[in-house]
Amino acid sequence: MDAIIKSCIMKEEENEFMRHELRLPELTARGMLLGAILTVIFTASNVYLGLKVGLTFSSAIPAAVISMAVLKMAKDANILENNMVQTQASAAGTLSAIIFVIPGMLMIGYWQGFEFWQTLVVSACGGCLGVLFTIPLRRAMVVHSDLAYPEGVAAAEILKVGSQEKIEHKHTGLYEILSGSGIAGVISFLTNGLHVLGDSLGAWFSVGRGMTQLPLGYSTALLGAGYLIGIASGLAMLVGILIAWMGFVPYFTNVGALPDGMTMQKFAGAVYQQKVRLIGAGAMGVAAVWTLLMLARPVIEGVRESIAAVRQPAAYKDKHRMDIDMSIKSIGIVFALTVIGLLAIFYAFVSPAALPAGQTLTFVIVGVGVAVLMGFFVAAACAYMAGLVGTSSSPISGIGILGIIVASLVMYALCSSFGIFALPGGEKFATATAIFTTSIILAIACISNDNMQDLKTGYLVGATPWRQQIALLIGCVIGAFVIAPVLNLLYEAYGFSGAMPRPGMDPTQALAAPQAALMTTIAQGIFQSQLAWEYIYIGIGVGVVLVIIDQLLKRNTRSLCLPPLAVGMGIYLPPVVQTPLIVGAILGYFINRYVRRKGGAPAEKAAHRRGTLVASGFIVGESIIGVILAGVIVVSVSGGGSDSPLSIVSKDFADTAEMLGLLVFLAVVALFAKVVIGNAKAED
Repeated sequence: MDAIIKSCIMKEEENEFMRHELRLPELTARGMLLGAILTVIFTASNVYLGLKVGLTFSSAIPAAVISMAVLKMAKDANILENNMVQTQASAAGTLSAIIFVIPGMLMIGYWQGFEFWQTLVVSACGGCLGVLFTIPLRRAMVVHSDLAYPEGVAAAEILKVGSQEKIEHKHTGLYEILSGSGIAGVISFLTNGLHVLGDSLGAWFSVGRGMTQLPLGYSTALLGAGYLIGIASGLAMLVGILIAWMGFVPYFTNVGALPDGMTMQKFAGAVYQQKVRLIGAGAMGVAAVWTLLMLARPVIEGVRESIAAVRQPAAYKDKHRMDIDMSIKSIGIVFALTVIGLLAIFYAFVSPAALPAGQTLTFVIVGVGVAVLMGFFVAAACAYMAGLVGTSSSPISGIGILGIIVASLVMYALCSSFGIFALPGGEKFATATAIFTTSIILAIACISNDNMQDLKTGYLVGATPWRQQIALLIGCVIGAFVIAPVLNLLYEAYGFSGAMPRPGMDPTQALAAPQAALMTTIAQGIFQSQLAWEYIYIGIGVGVVLVIIDQLLKRNTRSLCLPPLAVGMGIYLPPVVQTPLIVGAILGYFINRYVRRKGGAPAEKAAHRRGTLVASGFIVGESIIGVILAGVIVVSVSGGGSDSPLSIVSKDFADTAEMLGLLVFLAVVALFAKVVIGNAKAED
C-alpha cells in the first residue's frame, strides 16, 4: 500500500513542496494568529448570512487569498504556511452552519438568549469530532479517488499561482476581494443602515380565485453566492420556485377558503408558510436519503481501507510525510476529551429540568450517544458529498432534517417512557433536547463537509496531513468562541422569525433563520402529534419524482442534471432570497461561456478565478456590515433609542427606495460582468 500511496503522490508532484525530506514551517505562530483573525471575520459573516437566508459560503478561497497577501510581507513565508491559514479559517467559517438548528432554542422559548458555554462547547466538541471522523477517510476519498472537490482544487490552484506570483511580484487577488467587499458593504449600509435603498421588489398576480407573486431580491451577497453555486443548482432552484409559486400556492389558494379578515396576499403567504414549505422539506429529505444511499458503498470501502492501513506492521509506518495522519493515540485522546465535554455540557443542559438522577443520566448518555453515532454516519456521507458536488452544494439542510427527525423520535420515546409529557413544560423540554442533540450532529456534519476540501487542497500543494488536522482542530475551537456572541448580537438587534427579544420590534427586519424554523416546526409537530404529515408526504412524492428525473437526465444526456436537493430548497426557501441567487448563477454561466468563446480555456479559467474572488468579496462585505449594524442597533436600543438609529428617510420613501435599490442592483450586475470579462481579457 505504501508504494501505491507514494506513486499517487508522485503523480501529483508538481512543485518542490511535495518532497518527503522537505522541512518548511507549516504551523507557525503568525499563521495561527492570522488564521484566528480570519476565523472571526468569516465566522461572523457566515452566521449572519446563514440566519438571513439559510446559506453559508466556503471561506477557503478568500482566506487563501488574504493569507497570501498578508504573509507576502514576510520573506520566509511559503505555500504550506498559507495553506495552514486557509485550513484554519475555512474550518471555523464552516462551523457556523450550526446556526441551522440552534436558534430553535429561542423560537420555542426555552432560551431567552444564547447560552454562551453551552453553544461554545457544542460547537467546539462537535467540530472536533467532525475532524476526527474524517481522518480515516482521507486516503480513500482524497488520495485514491477521483472526486472533484471543487473548492479544494480551486484553493490549491490559487495557492500555487500565489506562490509563483510572489516570486514574480504580481498581485495575488486581494484587490478583487477588497473591491467586492467595499461595493457590497456600501450598498448594505445604504440599504440596512440609512434605508435609502430597498432590498426587494415584489409583484402579486391573481390566478383564478387565488394569487401568487413574482419577487426579486437585491442582495449583493446572494448575487455572489449564486455565482459560486453554479448554473445547475441555480436552475434547479428556479424549478423549485416555479413548482411552489406557479403550482402549489395558486392551487391551495384557489381550492382553500379565504379566512375572514385576511387579504388574499396574506392568505397566499400563510399557505406558503404552513403547507408549501413542508412540501419542500419532504423533497429535501428524500434528496438527502437518496444521496446517503448512493454513498453507502464508497463510504464503507473507505472505512475498510483506513482500518487496514492502521493495522499495518511497524515496517510500513515509515511513510511519506504527505501520508502521515494524526496518531491513533492522539485521535483517541482528542476523542475522549470531546466526548467528556459533550457529556458534561449535555448534563448542564438537562439538569435544570430537575428530573430524577437516573432519568437525567439516561437523557445525557442517550443524547450524546445518538449524536456521536449518527454524527459518524453523516460525517462519512458529507465527506463524500463534498468531493462529489462541493461544500456549497452539499445537502447540509437535508442532513439536519434527518437529524431532527431521528433525535425527536428518540426523545419522544424516552419522554413517553418517563412520563415527561405529563410534567409542566415537558413538551418544551423534549423539543429543546431534540434540538440540542441535532445541533451536535450538524456541527459534526458541516465540519466533515469542509475538512475534506481542505485536506484535498493540502494534498495538492504538499502539506503534511497531521499538521493540517491540528489546524482544523484549532479552527474549530476558535470559531466556537465567536459563534455564540455573534448569534446573541444578531438576535438582540434583529430578532428571529417567531422569536423577537423585545416587544414593538419590526418583524420585517427579523432574520428568517429558515432551517432552524423548519427543524423546530418538525420537532414540535412530532411531539404535539400535530405535524401536517400530509404535506410532507406530498413533498416525499415530489422528491421521488425529482430523483427519477435527475437520474434519467444523467443517464441519457451528456451534461444535463436536476439536483433534487436544490429543487427542494427552491420550494422551501422564500423566493425573495432565491432570485438573486438564480441571477448570479445565470450571470456566471453566460460570463464564462462568453469568455470561453472569445479567449479559450485559459481566459475562462482566469475569469472564473477573478469572478470567484469578487463574489466572495460581495458575501464578506455585506455580511460584515450586517454584523456591525447589529452592534449599532443593540447599543441604540440599550440606550432607549430606535431600532433603526441610522435611518435618514421616512416610511413614505419606501417606494422610491425600492426603485433605487433595483437600479443599484442592476448596476452591480453590469459592473460585475464588466470586471470579470475585462480582466480576463487582460490576463489572456
